[in-house]
Amino acid sequence: MKHIIEGKPAKQAAPIATSAVRIVEVDAEFAGQRLDNFLIRELKGVPKTHVYRIIRSGEVRINKGRASADTRVAAGDLVRVPPVRVSEKVAEKQERPAPAREFPALLEDDHLIVIDKPAGVAVHGGSGVSFGVIEQLRQARPQSRFLELVHRLDRETSGILLVAKKRSALTALQDQFRERETGKTYLALVIGTWPARNKVIDVPLHKFLQEDGERRVRTTTADDPDGMRSITLVKVRETYAPRPLQGLPAMSLLEVTIKTGRTHQIRVHLASQGHPIVGDDKYGDFDLNKRVQKQGLKRMFLHAWRLQFNHPASQERVEMRAELPPELADFLKTETITSNASNA
Repeated sequence: MKHIIEGKPAKQAAPIATSAVRIVEVDAEFAGQRLDNFLIRELKGVPKTHVYRIIRSGEVRINKGRASADTRVAAGDLVRVPPVRVSEKVAEKQERPAPAREFPALLEDDHLIVIDKPAGVAVHGGSGVSFGVIEQLRQARPQSRFLELVHRLDRETSGILLVAKKRSALTALQDQFRERETGKTYLALVIGTWPARNKVIDVPLHKFLQEDGERRVRTTTADDPDGMRSITLVKVRETYAPRPLQGLPAMSLLEVTIKTGRTHQIRVHLASQGHPIVGDDKYGDFDLNKRVQKQGLKRMFLHAWRLQFNHPASQERVEMRAELPPELADFLKTETITSNASNA
């Protein structure tokens, strides 16, 4: 990208830092990206709400004309980026980049990386998290001109995560996710014996903020104007007997395939059926979570196990699998299997 500076930074009282107006020329690699996403990447550390505010105000221009958040930028476009103010804390963070880190790769070629993400690592910085997988990966690969997340996983969820190495790959893969052409299956251990007949959960979800500002999701009704249709398919893999001496109930290991990619969809859908995920600190059984921690499970038992997609270059169907990480597999070894419903 080429940057052309217009004017000088205005003086601001500490602890606020500000930048000058800039004119950013769009590289071919970023052609087709939405303006809001282009700016979010360009203005690292600036809250998304502020990014949308400067777009709505008309301060952001493309080739001297006003544009909306969903405008697609083209190669050679000149984007006017106004001065933005960030807190001293954010400015400090920008000066101290994320530590470089590579993650286990299940597949890598010139177009994409299939990562096996560990639990406890956010996929990107924000919402109280300084950095995530993508920031660490960019630091580890300074020679890479383009690295972008194709989709998201919750911080507490382990498993398959796609990263695009080309703009064309990102667009093609995101189109597949949007059109539901991908196959996304998770392994989840839930409380209780899941009824084998309960194979489809088709219940709308509603996002809301708690008083403390934390995001949450709940089930709702079909007539809720803010509800989003959400479909989850469930298949029982194994069931486990209760362990009275440890205070643990019967449990079920499920293969969960999502047909829609809503926030916290699996967690809320399973909990809504009376079978929350073991170790879930938002929608689970908090007393049980304490007991399973004593048995060695210190995280939520949700793992992105299988992902199917069409390769963005060859169009061949690809199926990737990430086996359970040791902390999940070891916990299952301590359980007593009472029935083996199905094996994949």
